[in-house]
Amino acid sequence: MTTLLGHRSLVQEAAALRAGTDDPVTAVHRSCDRIDAVDPLVRAFVPEAGRRTRLLEAARTRAAEDARGAAGRPALYGVPVGIKDIVHADGLPTRAGSALPPEVLGGPQATVVDRLCAAGALIAGKTVTAEFAVTAPGPTRNPHHLAHTPGGSSSGSAAAVAAGMVPLAIGTQTVGSMIRPAAYCGVVGFKPSYGRIPVAGVIPNAASFDTLGCYATDVSGIALAASVLVDGWRAQKPAGHGPRPVLGVPVGPYLERAGDEALDAFTAQREVLRAAGYAVHEVPVMEDFEQIVAQLFTMNRYEVARAHADWFARFADVYRPETTAAVRQGHTIEDTDYAAARQRRAAFRERLAAERAAAGVDLWIAPSATGPAPADLTTTGSSIMCLPWSNAGLPAVSLPAGHAANGLPLGLQLVGGSGADEELLTAAAGIEDVLNATSAALPRTPAPTA
Repeated sequence: MTTLLGHRSLVQEAAALRAGTDDPVTAVHRSCDRIDAVDPLVRAFVPEAGRRTRLLEAARTRAAEDARGAAGRPALYGVPVGIKDIVHADGLPTRAGSALPPEVLGGPQATVVDRLCAAGALIAGKTVTAEFAVTAPGPTRNPHHLAHTPGGSSSGSAAAVAAGMVPLAIGTQTVGSMIRPAAYCGVVGFKPSYGRIPVAGVIPNAASFDTLGCYATDVSGIALAASVLVDGWRAQKPAGHGPRPVLGVPVGPYLERAGDEALDAFTAQREVLRAAGYAVHEVPVMEDFEQIVAQLFTMNRYEVARAHADWFARFADVYRPETTAAVRQGHTIEDTDYAAARQRRAAFRERLAAERAAAGVDLWIAPSATGPAPADLTTTGSSIMCLPWSNAGLPAVSLPAGHAANGLPLGLQLVGGSGADEELLTAAAGIEDVLNATSAALPRTPAPTA
């Protein structure tokens, strides 16, 4: 029997490849063997004929070109990486989870892929996305339980890391498309501050929110990837070398949107952090949460409609119903309504930053999702727990943080200040240590098998 869950440490794998104790050809076989073993059930990757042959050629080329030795090898030398299928990568068609002709959707290789390749990575393939990164789910299953959604829209990227097919995968978040799948699949997901990874070469969803991010099995892996991908990355001291961040709980209508199981777990997580010496303050915020939701979706749907103006005019008959509904809703939004929503968002961002500063909070903490992954493959789940932070363009991390009664993973979301991605990941590493130290007391279920 093959276990559907896998754990591949990006830091360990990258270090071994740089040192020469592992080699790119072996890493390729490791990924391809794992994809062959579990992906027929998980369906995280877009099918590709000749994947192993392509990757072996790339690995041998990489090794032959490398004359620098261990000291000169780049950070991700020989590491196989999954790429969400709205991100252009040379030699691989972009389908965006849709039925549109790939040649219509093509474009120059994305900057994020350029950066991965410059760091020595190998592109393992395209990972499944909800259609155009909206809400119509792809075929990916949750490796913890195949009857449950992996989330979306970065479903394939999160599931590929959770199933051990690759140690690193790239996704995107417009509202909740990185953080929610991380929680559902039990991996670490990172959405940087808006704009810190260039989105050139990525099919847009809603340009005012679209943000590239990544998945790994732990925060150290995320930090390694971020050092390569994020503009102007600033090296930080390891966790534990400075004061612990003050954590803020955003009480009010926003937090009340989480389900009972998520809220019960969140209460337990807060107590664990308090016991470890963290200051945790409850801060009333977002009393007008329904208006915040309406403002975001006014902007989102307006921008979706305009991003698809040409394609939808030509191919509306092959769009899926969920995407069609989003585009058509966007057609009903007037320019003046969109402009007013942009003003409301600017005011919300300023207000949220002021409230955080007044409360002396360094990081917001909240459930990553409303609960565990639903037993429903026709939905990607609710993005509501990520919505205000995406609206504000703030960096966020989801950490695995226990399990629901049915054994599926739950996540704890950490949200930093705008541009403070480095500080967020340093703090996340410390909180990850605390959560890992208490994980033995949390319920677990045996790993699923195929």
